[in-house]
Amino acid sequence: MRSADEILDIVDEHDRVVGRAPRGEVYARGLRHRCVFVLARDAEGRVFVHRRTPGKLVHPSLHDMFVGGVVGAGESYDDAALREAEEELGVSGLPRPAFRFSFLYDDGGGRTWWSAVYEVCCALPVRPQAEEVAWYAFLPEAELRRKLSAWEWVPDGLEAWRRLEAHRPAD
Repeated sequence: MRSADEILDIVDEHDRVVGRAPRGEVYARGLRHRCVFVLARDAEGRVFVHRRTPGKLVHPSLHDMFVGGVVGAGESYDDAALREAEEELGVSGLPRPAFRFSFLYDDGGGRTWWSAVYEVCCALPVRPQAEEVAWYAFLPEAELRRKLSAWEWVPDGLEAWRRLEAHRPAD
């Protein structure tokens, strides 16, 4: 588990590092930092969807279609994406996630963070972290889209999903 003492890079509106601070301070003061979102698909193309545990500090019990988290101080987005995907899925040996795009997320309350979105195929059996994931399944995209209005979702993950959908070529 990541600690409140973990050091994160603080970044400006252009994603340039301007300082460092412990994770707990970053969250408490609403300092701009970096995060990764990794959409994990199984060999059949279904999307890994999960519900966060009720004990999570941020967005307890909400659903998410991404695995991911904060980027550590001095860590690249690419390295963080692979690390977070392997940690949260409970696997090792994943291929490097493919970068799709980045955006500056704004939570509407004055807090922002740079978000890099990735995709990865996970053909391995998953063993999600019990302290992070209360429920999970690999869902076909059509079913996931139906659940968007039925379930409560992590707000930044939902925004990343909407942007990912907009970046895909039209059928």
